[in-house]
Parts: sequence; structure tokens; C-alpha cells
Amino acid sequence: MKNYFSSDFKLGVLGGGQLGRMLLTETQKFDIYTVILDGNADAPCAQICNEFHQGDLLDYDTVYNFGKQVDLLTIEIENVNIDALDALEAEGLTIFPKPKNLRTIQNKAHQKVFYHDNNIPTADFSRFTSLEELKHAISNEAVTFPFVWKSARFGYDGNGVKIVRAINDLVNLPTGECISEKLVPFKNELAVIVARNASGETKTYPVVEMEFHPEANQVEYVICPARIEDAVAKKAREVALKVADEFDFVGLLAVEMFQTKDDNILVNEAAPRTHNSGHYSIEASYTSQFEQHLRSILNLPLGSTESKVAGIMVNLVGAEGYTGDVVYENIEEILKIDGVTPHIYGKKTTKPFRKMGHVTIVNEDINEARKIAQQVKETIKVIAK
Repeated sequence: MKNYFSSDFKLGVLGGGQLGRMLLTETQKFDIYTVILDGNADAPCAQICNEFHQGDLLDYDTVYNFGKQVDLLTIEIENVNIDALDALEAEGLTIFPKPKNLRTIQNKAHQKVFYHDNNIPTADFSRFTSLEELKHAISNEAVTFPFVWKSARFGYDGNGVKIVRAINDLVNLPTGECISEKLVPFKNELAVIVARNASGETKTYPVVEMEFHPEANQVEYVICPARIEDAVAKKAREVALKVADEFDFVGLLAVEMFQTKDDNILVNEAAPRTHNSGHYSIEASYTSQFEQHLRSILNLPLGSTESKVAGIMVNLVGAEGYTGDVVYENIEEILKIDGVTPHIYGKKTTKPFRKMGHVTIVNEDINEARKIAQQVKETIKVIAK
């Protein structure tokens, strides 16, 4: 087996945001030399990785030249130049997740077609090359209100997704490739993280339940374990495993799903990386999602995905009306509460709804943890000086 630890092996990571920052905790634990590429000189990873390169993740030459300097390449964001990854892979560089998986996943239209072609349950959809084509379909009654509009590329954290109830809801939306998706009445939004290494060893984390902010369309709380029946949880894990298997995926795959009114599971979308829905695992699981990502891409034995304790994650996002140098108001108040751990992402400036950190709450009792999570949410505020 290759020696990754305290050696001259270089792990390259495309993206230097908060996911990369939390991954660095694990590469430092294992003493794995880690090289980061990010477009922002002040990226959360910039000051704490072994080596930092500033450059555009969507630029072919930048990504290609970066890849030539490392021994294995991974990502913390999927919006990267896939053509460069294809060239690097053809020249023998190990890249996980595989570039072909990233090509499918980074385009939501391609992703939906993949689910359809592989008999993975997902909401009915239509794909369009442009917003104009979608409007034409509406005028011909090929698409009827209400539906969910999704931009095919570059959506994140609720950006690039909108519920459309009337034609005016399409005003000011991006004009490019998109999909319309049937609006699914659902009980719960769930997620399952699947870890899979190159040897094919596969493990799933417990099903988590996500509660969303009504306006920002961002996750406010992630609750583990999800408060659902065992039969539904079993079904959700089976569907997530099918997604990973059909992709022949290596790495960490977060599969977001809907639990419908009649307890069916529909895949919403997948993220080929560590994910907001797995942050609770740093405190609550035997193996955090970030350590598991390393284990999977380096083809090491996977760690236990079981929880030691119930966990809830609260996202810390910039408060409305504040832009500027960040202040975490009342952070000392939440530090007084047992089982509460804040994670600050190293972003120096805040703006409304920007993800600035998260707080994990662990407790033997999931309902007690949820109460404390509410208290945390109402106490700490992300404001500006």
C-alpha cells in the first residue's frame, strides 16, 4: 500500500472553502501533505494548508497545471473544469470522485436523465436548452403550474432553484439551460451520505432530516437520526446505495431525497463530496464525514458510520441587514451550554444568508437536542462591526 502518512505524497484539493477547511483537520491528523487550489486569496483554507495556489477552478490550464503537481486529486466543490480532469486522468493521475461522475452531477439536467435511465426514483421532469424554450412549453401547456425551476448549472444553497406558480415568477431568472420538475408534496426532506472506496467497500451514514429556512431556501437544521419510521429509513439507505452503485462512485456521495406523503423515496439531487448534511458527524459519529472522505479516496478501510449520540447541526448564516467585518454575537452564551460546539469557517466578512459557520448540538435525547438547537439559533447572531 502507498505510504500517504508523513511522506512526500501530495493530496490535491480543488476548492478551498469551508468543506476543505474541515477536511484539513483530518489531513493534519494523519499528517498528509495537502495542496489547495482556490480562486480567492482569502479562502478559508488559504492560511492552514501545506501549500496554497490561487487560480480559477473553471480554467482548463489552471486546473491541468495544478493536477500535474499532485499525486491524487479530489474536490470540495463540483464546479470545476472537467475537460482538464479528463486529460489528467488519461495521463494517469488518480482522481476521485471520477471526472465522468462529476460531469454528470454538475449539470442537473444530466443528473436527472441519469436517474431516469438507471431506474432511480425521482420527480418527473422536462429539460430545456433555455428559459425561452421553457416559456414556449408553458404557452403550449406542455408544462403546467406549479412546478420547480432549476438552473442546470451552478446552483447552490437555494440559488438556482425556484418554485414557479405563475409566468411572472420567471422574470429575472438566468436564461440558460434549465429543467422543470413536478412539484412533489412531501413529508420530509432527507439525506443519506454514502462512502465507497476503490475496492468497492461501501457504508451509509444514518438518514438525516433537513429543516429549511422558509425564505432563503437554505438548510437551517440537520437532525440525526431522522425522526422517521425504520422502514422508510431502510428504503432511503437502499436508494442512496443504488445511486452510488450505478455511478460506480468512489468518494463521499450525499444523496438528498424527498419522503412523499405515501412514504415513497424520490431522489432530489446528489453532491459528490462532503456535505452540509454530514457536518453533525464531526461530534456525533465514530468517523466524521471528512475522515471518511479521506479513507474512501485513498482506498483505506472505511470507518464506522454509526452515531455515538444524537446530533443536530444549526447553520450559522449572515443576519439580514449586515454586511462587513464579521462579529459572532453571543457566542459565549452558547458555549455555556453542554454538548454545543461552534465551527467558524474563517470568512472575515459577512453578508445576508452567507454561510459563516455551523453549531453542532449532541445529546442522548434527539428531542432535547432539537430544543437546544432552537435556543442556539435564537441566541447567536452573525452580524457586522
